Amino acid sequence: MLANREDQVFLLLSLLIGALVGMVVVAMIVLTERLGMRLYPVGSSAWRRVLIPIGGSLVLGFLLVRFFPFARGTAIPQTKAAVQTRGGYISLRTVLVKFFCTAASLACGIPLGPEGPSAQIGAGMASVIGRHLGLKPEKVRSLLPVGAAAAIAAAFNTPMAAVLFALEEIMGDLNAPILGSVVLASATSWMVLRLLLGNSPLFHVPRYSLVHSSEFAIYAVLGIVGGVVSAAFTRFLLYLRVQFLSLPKKTIWWHPVVGGLVAGLMGWAVPQTLGVGYGYIGDALNGRMVLKIMLLLVILKFFAVTISYASGNVGGILGPVIFLGAMVGGSVGSIAHLLLPTHTATAGAYALVGMGALFAGIIRAPMTSVVMIFELTRDYEVIVPLMIANLLSLFIASWLQKMPIYEGLAQLDGIHLHQHGQQHAEAMPGKLVANLMHPAAETLDAMQTVSNALQQIRSSSYRTWPVLRDSRLVGVLTLETLQQAATRGDGMLPLTRLIHSRDFPHVHPDHPLYVALERMSRNNLRMIPVMERDDANRLSGIITMSNVLAAYGVTDHTAL
Repeated sequence: MLANREDQVFLLLSLLIGALVGMVVVAMIVLTERLGMRLYPVGSSAWRRVLIPIGGSLVLGFLLVRFFPFARGTAIPQTKAAVQTRGGYISLRTVLVKFFCTAASLACGIPLGPEGPSAQIGAGMASVIGRHLGLKPEKVRSLLPVGAAAAIAAAFNTPMAAVLFALEEIMGDLNAPILGSVVLASATSWMVLRLLLGNSPLFHVPRYSLVHSSEFAIYAVLGIVGGVVSAAFTRFLLYLRVQFLSLPKKTIWWHPVVGGLVAGLMGWAVPQTLGVGYGYIGDALNGRMVLKIMLLLVILKFFAVTISYASGNVGGILGPVIFLGAMVGGSVGSIAHLLLPTHTATAGAYALVGMGALFAGIIRAPMTSVVMIFELTRDYEVIVPLMIANLLSLFIASWLQKMPIYEGLAQLDGIHLHQHGQQHAEAMPGKLVANLMHPAAETLDAMQTVSNALQQIRSSSYRTWPVLRDSRLVGVLTLETLQQAATRGDGMLPLTRLIHSRDFPHVHPDHPLYVALERMSRNNLRMIPVMERDDANRLSGIITMSNVLAAYGVTDHTAL
């Protein structure tokens, strides 16, 4: 009886969360539109398109660095981290700051989208409500995808796709037991959206039909092109993010200005590049955009979005991905229609399928993509072309770029998520790294020279040391590496010059001991640092080979 009552209470709570999140997302939509109308009134001068994105990114960049560093980025990795590693904790401050910073950023014309931040806002509201009601951490954790689904349903006006996105991307499990709650919250949020803003779809999409069976080959070509563009987008965005993160910390406050400057200059030349651009997506879907403009927007939006996001501006990538997909698909469809006018549909049909193809290739959520496009069209005829393009795009993108975009962004932000959202449930009780880790007795300063480091460790019994910079873990160095550097005559080099990758060997507290053993063996280490999943540069402790072997009943007398 109690279990049944808990389930009923959870469903009622999902209904409440869906309604509240729907109202908040509608408020953000209205606030963004009204701010945008004031900043860019009808008939306004071209200088606004240059100065407002620059000024907005400058002000927001200062606020983000000085007061709200947690509000940067798309927020999907942070939401997944809250689900997996923080017991579902998202603060009320995060919700409020994300709301206002996202609305201000998008109103200034920064070419990012509201969907990712909306998901974190929805998940955060669910977290705050759950904690306020005194729910256990595991129950609060279960509420986060409920709030995220409600937010996506209101932001995209696609309740079914929102359910799949929450399960496929946030939870990483389509068979999650919270399916009923996610569906209820998504549907409730969608109804609130309809009540407050009317029965108006995000895009007005005409009906399409397959003109000739040869079009399947063109949709396959679109899938291949979409896969290449998806891989290029992901790789370039991650590359730029690494470059910005490698700049000196004292420059971080003006990083967003780089994105604002690029957006402003592009907006001055081509106004369609500013903002998320849903209206222009509608033009492409309805065949009101010429090939030359669509090709130009593919190039300009590609760089505007990647630079704006990588430089640290607030906003998500879901909306821009759909924009790029519509322009890529519309370009392919326009070319096909020029070459085969009697055998192909208009460019709008290909723009629609292109949206799904890039969503599948960049976000790596193919099921969400198919359902989302179906919800936009309510037309079964588009499903088969969409599935062809989606699968090819997903395959090509995964082949050319192994690291999914959200996983790559999470790692660059110091968040190491479970693969596919799965915990190490197979680990034996007591056989976890957390049970054997201990504080690091010896560490090296990243800015000291090789010679000084060798002088410091000359009497040490260890052979491996964590390297810290400003109390943040930046790598691991062995005695052999230091001695080889000194032999080469590099004794005056700082230790940072010996660390060539941000991806150094490490484990997390929830890893089984055999993972630590395998990683130490693979990297020829006697010690490995332990880091928290939600802060990969904070050294929580170390675990040694001797610790692990002793746990399995093996005595090891060799040096550390």
